[in-house]
Amino acid sequence: MALPKKQRNRIAATVAVLAIAGGTLAVASNERGSGGGSPAAERPSPVRQVSQEIEHLSEDPGKTVNLTVDDGPDPTWTPKVLDLLKRYDVKATFCMVGPNAAKHPDLVKRVVAGGHRLCDHSMSHDTRMDKKSVEYQSKEILDAKKLIEEASGGAPVRYYRAPGGAFTPDSRRIAAENGMRPLGWNVDTKDFEHPGVDKIVDTVKRQIGKGPTVLVHDAGGSRKQTVEALERLLPWLKQEGYTFSFPRT
Repeated sequence: MALPKKQRNRIAATVAVLAIAGGTLAVASNERGSGGGSPAAERPSPVRQVSQEIEHLSEDPGKTVNLTVDDGPDPTWTPKVLDLLKRYDVKATFCMVGPNAAKHPDLVKRVVAGGHRLCDHSMSHDTRMDKKSVEYQSKEILDAKKLIEEASGGAPVRYYRAPGGAFTPDSRRIAAENGMRPLGWNVDTKDFEHPGVDKIVDTVKRQIGKGPTVLVHDAGGSRKQTVEALERLLPWLKQEGYTFSFPRT
């Protein structure tokens, strides 16, 4: 029996609405599946929130040492430092100059593969950065971060250490806004002055009570004294009951 015209029209309108709704759902589903709308897992993760305060302490409690290695990577000295760290099962933080990282991506990747952490040490190691414009400081910091990340294959750069400690409120803010904790030190071995192996060793032994973060270098000239000093210091520190950690982030 034929339905009345009014009822047929009502059914047709309902079918049309359902068809439109079904098409909209299909398009939305297809966009999610084809990448038209990025799944949450593919979206860039937000920048890690970190403090602007200059860090000196360890992320682990107790009697700890944060070994930090500046100015590299260098094709002569960085491998020697890495070999020593592996021998004594020590982890360290490598504060890298951007162009050096770009020149030696194999060494950056080796640092990461060894379980060590990365730190931004600027583009040009300008120890007068604190006298320069905010724009200059930003470029020095962020260009270096980009080069280090690219050389590492995407490993996080967790810290920023100003060359010569030339921090400013702006440089600390720029670093923190980009997920890098400003990093200081407690013990400056002054190994870049080539004071002699005994002097480097003695400085660490005398000053390690001031705090855990020790500064040495793996580039910027001969680091023969540094390597020899580390060969003596690493086992000594372990014998004294120290464990090796990383600075807080």
